[in-house]
Amino acid sequence: SDHMENIYGYLMKYTNLVTGWQYRFFVLNNDAGLLEYFVNEQSRHLKPRGTLQLAGAVISPSDEDSHTFTVNAASGEQYKLRATDAKERQHWVSRLQICTQHHTEAIGKNNPPLKSRSFSLASQGSANSPGVQRRPSQNAVSFFNVGHHRLPTGKRVPIMQPDHLVDVREMMSQAEGQQRDLIRSIECLPVSGHLTSLDQDLLMLKATSMATMNCLNDCFHILQLQHASQQKGSLPAGTTISWLEPKISLPNHFKNGAAQNFPAEINKPASVREEQSIAEPCQLTREPEEINPDEELEDICDDKEDDLGAVEEQRSVILHLLSQLKLGMDLTRVVLPTFILEKRSLLEMYADFMSHPDLFIAITNGTTPEERMIRFVEYYLTSFHEGRKGAIAKKPYNPIIGETFHCSWRMPKSDVATDASSNFPARSPSEQVTLSKDTEGQAELDYYTVKFVAEQVSHHPPVSGFYAECVERKMCVNAHVWTKSKFLGMSIGVTMVGEGILSLLEHGEEYTFSLPCAYARSILTVPWVELGGKVNINCAKTGYSASINFHTKPFYGGKLHRVTGEVKQNMTNMVVCRVQGEWNSVLEFTYSNGETKYVDLTKLSVTRKRVRPLEKQGPFESRRLWQHVTESLRDGDIDKATEHKRALEERQRNEERLRAETETPWCTKYFLKEGDGWVYHKPLWKTVSAAQTQQTDTN
Repeated sequence: SDHMENIYGYLMKYTNLVTGWQYRFFVLNNDAGLLEYFVNEQSRHLKPRGTLQLAGAVISPSDEDSHTFTVNAASGEQYKLRATDAKERQHWVSRLQICTQHHTEAIGKNNPPLKSRSFSLASQGSANSPGVQRRPSQNAVSFFNVGHHRLPTGKRVPIMQPDHLVDVREMMSQAEGQQRDLIRSIECLPVSGHLTSLDQDLLMLKATSMATMNCLNDCFHILQLQHASQQKGSLPAGTTISWLEPKISLPNHFKNGAAQNFPAEINKPASVREEQSIAEPCQLTREPEEINPDEELEDICDDKEDDLGAVEEQRSVILHLLSQLKLGMDLTRVVLPTFILEKRSLLEMYADFMSHPDLFIAITNGTTPEERMIRFVEYYLTSFHEGRKGAIAKKPYNPIIGETFHCSWRMPKSDVATDASSNFPARSPSEQVTLSKDTEGQAELDYYTVKFVAEQVSHHPPVSGFYAECVERKMCVNAHVWTKSKFLGMSIGVTMVGEGILSLLEHGEEYTFSLPCAYARSILTVPWVELGGKVNINCAKTGYSASINFHTKPFYGGKLHRVTGEVKQNMTNMVVCRVQGEWNSVLEFTYSNGETKYVDLTKLSVTRKRVRPLEKQGPFESRRLWQHVTESLRDGDIDKATEHKRALEERQRNEERLRAETETPWCTKYFLKEGDGWVYHKPLWKTVSAAQTQQTDTN
């Protein structure tokens, strides 16, 4: 109670992009649980310019600097404030948090216990219902027209038959439709008045109805597993167990408890029906497909992710999501809202890391092991900037298992850096033979081709494999990445578990490397991306290694996006190159001879990737698979995008359950499991080795 004194003073308040920051006089009224502000101290006796209720609010120090913090009210309103220094910020934040906790707990104590609250909602005629006290003509139940439906009797049998399970599924579909309508009706209520969307009884109803439906779905899944296990031994050989789905689909099936007299499929967009009807990937061709780069066209898609409108409009949704998460929680199985998505798959994001193919190809042009290691470090550090689509932290689509992405780049040979001191020798006839048959007849082409393929090889855990090669320069890179995401309070952390190997076949060298962690900061205000962690690059043959540190911004002071690193010879422990700067701005390379080179990443030329048109892509290629989600996001139709996304995710879950019940293993298309990693099925080092063996046998 000693800390519950009223405090006041000047703070800077962020208004908008036009007005910016303005000094305002703030007063913390502990007795009323209010944060009020005035134009200045002299106008304190007048009506406040603004007031926030602190009960249920979230007080968050900002990651941007040591002076800024935000107050997010339960109503969705937000104040972004800045103190004069870190000490003053801590003073305000601690007092606001104490006041918030006090009034939030008071609300819980003053409300009736769960049992009586549930009774008041279920008893339409009760005069003691809080809804009746607020508005005698209307309580919560009558307002939403929630009826109670008895399950048909007489259908219990010792062993559930398939038609009985379908009947149960349809009953659950009815309940799910009512529950969705209930939540939609609550969320459409005003934030003030007699009956509001923040009413304590309605929030409790919303939470318990959602939890009940989740439990029912889990129970139904157990019934399906039991039924499958009972039937498994008695089925004739070759019999297919079909997945038990409702006779009519879930979305839009029931409105306010009334059954429609026509199938809901008619109401669905054709694209959603298509997404739900695509056959299981393993029933499609799983044979690797050779993509002809001549069929690919230069990409004209340019989806920047700088639009904050949806994020600002949906702040209450973010607050609701955060209230259900715990520190350190694994977010792999958490379905995040659609409006925070980028308009591309994670597989395509990996491809965008290759947007500087000239620097990639130039690695093998280094005349010494030292130069090649330095060139690889330069390429590695320039890849992350283009991998991000804008400054706003948005999340790419989670690839579904079996999803693939193909693209290529064409790089004029004149644009690839070579060493002035060495005219790179033309290939000898024996070297020419080692090229794959795909490149026969391309000797006179004036450009190099870099081909890329990625595949989602696992769903739980989520693992992606990707591979890129330049056949003309006999170099390739193979990598697998397991993305592990965790909730960190006001940030989300993503750990990239896995390893990549760059192979320079002309030199017989392999470079192993890993990827840094990524963080989405300030997720309640303007979310932004930060990289962090230590990355090592090693070449066992040459004895050169690189150590790179991506520095996260410290709580007090410090710069954003800072990176430092050094390249050294392991035998002598001599550092041959140092690097410092920002991974999304300017990098400074200092070499052992005293020379310094600056690379401005914002001015580096970007080579557009080449992608096949949608009509030529397979049904599980990223852009075709997600095309309706992407189109809806471009149109700003979040609800439609969510519907398409949910259809894809539901189909994936159903396929996964069916594989588990029938004990059918998943078969990948392009990548093979080797130890703890995944390797492309036809890597360049195998092709070159086979060609060299054939040439030897011929001689």
